[in-house]
Amino acid sequence: MSKQTKDKSRIFQALSRDGLEVSQPDAGVYSVRLSTHNANTPVAEVLLPDELPLESKALGQLANLANVQHPDGGHIKRCCATPDFHPGDTGIAIGSVTESSEVIVPQAVGVDVCCGMRLHTTDMNLDQFLTGKKAFIKAMSGDYLLGTRDVVMSKEAMVAMFNCGVPAWLDEVKKSPLGSMSRTDLSGIESDIERMMFSGSYDGNTGHVPDELWSGNSVIRDEGLGTIGRGNHFVEIQVVEEILDKSKAYEWGVKKRQIVFMIHSGSRNVGRHTGSAWHDIAKGLWPKDLKHPESKIFPISLKTNREEFEQYVEAERTASNYASVNRVILAELFRIRMREVFGDFGSPLIYDLPHNITLKEGDNWISRKGACPAHSGQPVIIPGSMGSASYLLVGNGSDRFLNSASHGAGRSQSRGSMNGKDEKRLGLESVECITLRNERRIEEAPAAYKDIGPVIEAQVKAGLVSVVAKMKPLLTFKA
Repeated sequence: MSKQTKDKSRIFQALSRDGLEVSQPDAGVYSVRLSTHNANTPVAEVLLPDELPLESKALGQLANLANVQHPDGGHIKRCCATPDFHPGDTGIAIGSVTESSEVIVPQAVGVDVCCGMRLHTTDMNLDQFLTGKKAFIKAMSGDYLLGTRDVVMSKEAMVAMFNCGVPAWLDEVKKSPLGSMSRTDLSGIESDIERMMFSGSYDGNTGHVPDELWSGNSVIRDEGLGTIGRGNHFVEIQVVEEILDKSKAYEWGVKKRQIVFMIHSGSRNVGRHTGSAWHDIAKGLWPKDLKHPESKIFPISLKTNREEFEQYVEAERTASNYASVNRVILAELFRIRMREVFGDFGSPLIYDLPHNITLKEGDNWISRKGACPAHSGQPVIIPGSMGSASYLLVGNGSDRFLNSASHGAGRSQSRGSMNGKDEKRLGLESVECITLRNERRIEEAPAAYKDIGPVIEAQVKAGLVSVVAKMKPLLTFKA
């Protein structure tokens, strides 16, 4: 028996003492379920390369999620996790993907509803960008960090956004463009819509919107729209370093040494309101005469709570509309400043896709938390840390992993553990991070994240995705 096999055997034994049945059915794939699993519990699978650690807490969270069932009927049918797999603060592991038909689990999406990635190319090369870099940083810092952005819209546009997403919002904005939207080319947004997943449009309802957003005025200035958000969210300028699929890169307009910009943001306070409220609602719907599940994960039953089931889906879609428009506005603020500094460079969208969302796929519901759709032929965007490469990929539609891919490299260390380390140990020596809060640089330092290389390689090897291009970061905006 090899040393590696012996080491894994010892790890599996230790996990068994924690109440987890763990095995490795295939190279790079681990299976896990609770020792006390019920008859309907699926075996959850984790795609994880050997060089990345098996984390007991994350495995326990995934096993708990796979074990979810409702006493009135319905349970999780399949459960898996992508290689950025790590523990979540709310009891659900980041990187988790579930399939269900008769239950829905608000916690399996969480409070950062429809957090997602957006990637634009530009007609600019690296040398051209460097000539105006200083002026661009100054202008962009004002909008993203200092409050000089001017995001204002009519109440009709706000209602259209929540109800129907980007296309309806844009139709209203075109009638009476206000603030920053009066200084941009709205036709550019319109041409981008076909390259947003579901056109950035979901069936929402303003009845799910937090009351504080409705001032009663005919013009609304919302503090959340056009903002990056905290944590791992960012706007980053990158340069295309390597093309690995020349045909697909040509089709998508991606070239070596080209400047691109990537946006990672979500639904801000609207998503936080939605996720928190529906966790409480799901908990309140649990049968009063039964103990709460030990996992503290509360599903909603389609059989006995159909109205609430459908209301949750609608609430999530309402927040998703907000997140989609938020990313559009972040991109448009970027394009406005780019034209001011560099002239009329083109900057088409490659793709905008969500994480943290429940979608009806076939007859079942797929919930992803810290994972993204990766259907066959679909663009996939996986960022590294602000000191490592990001990747543009194409999905291959892996049924085993529920047509999903990772949403990043995944944290390896907590934010608090990064304090007290020097720049070299944090991996920040060559990183240019534009932020007003130095703690953001430290909390999100490259050393806090897994190596993106094995995370991508594992997914390529398992057939989830194929790499189109590799980009390296030039500078990152962090709120």
